[in-house]
Amino acid sequence: MNERDLFVTLPTIDEAVSRRLHQRLVDASNAAGLLDVAYRTIETPVGTLLLAATAKGLVRVAYASEDHDLVLERLARDVSPRILRAPARLDGVAREIEEYFARRRSTFDVPLDLQLSHGFHRTVLSHLPKIGYAKTASYAAVAKAAGHPKAVRAVGSACASNPLPVVVPCHRVVRSDGTIGQYVGGVEAKHLLLALESAASPSRRTRCWARTGFPTRVQRPLRTRATGRAGYTANSTARPPSAPSRAAGTSRTACSSPTSRPPSRPGTGHAPRACPTRTRDGRN
Repeated sequence: MNERDLFVTLPTIDEAVSRRLHQRLVDASNAAGLLDVAYRTIETPVGTLLLAATAKGLVRVAYASEDHDLVLERLARDVSPRILRAPARLDGVAREIEEYFARRRSTFDVPLDLQLSHGFHRTVLSHLPKIGYAKTASYAAVAKAAGHPKAVRAVGSACASNPLPVVVPCHRVVRSDGTIGQYVGGVEAKHLLLALESAASPSRRTRCWARTGFPTRVQRPLRTRATGRAGYTANSTARPPSAPSRAAGTSRTACSSPTSRPPSRPGTGHAPRACPTRTRDGRN
């Protein structure tokens, strides 16, 4: 009997048995404190993502284009060789990413382990979450916010080597001329992420680029909970001036701003929607 025949006679281990054996290995490693890096994969609109975490937090998110096997080899080399597939350890991360792609989440709450980034690259990554959801910032703006206005290329390098794409939003960094720029997951993935956030953001959210820092939202006048009148905060103790009573047979008056529309339409008794006011008796 040759060596090949020896392997043929071995019993076949089915998939269910293999899963049970693997789970026993994971449980034993956890119990003994030997599992340093847990990983799993998740299907998303931008392809299959590899997630890896240490006891400190999420340490790696990798696109399929980065070669998951190669990423795992590097994690074993750079973090710890005690690495196993343990999906349960990453259920929370997977849930938050699924909520993000379902447009039910705009920020991530999972703890992060940035040990794969060093020096200025780590400084850049710590600033990226400050770019608001559905907003963008230029590489130059990020460099200035990181304290090195001339380090534009270094910012590009930090984004290109970001070990936590999607969660640490390097996809929100674009070129100063408005073009999208490169991305670790590919330009198509970057387009998809920006389009997803833009579609999920309220239509009233205004985006602008700041030359000296990150974009800021243009604030609108606050409204009171009691009256809904623009220009008064919910905590304001002042009362807005009341409009003529409807009981007197007059319709509500228009605002005195230069941009106000004409008063109510004849016979309707309703003021334009763009200029909300109240009658003395508090009715609309």
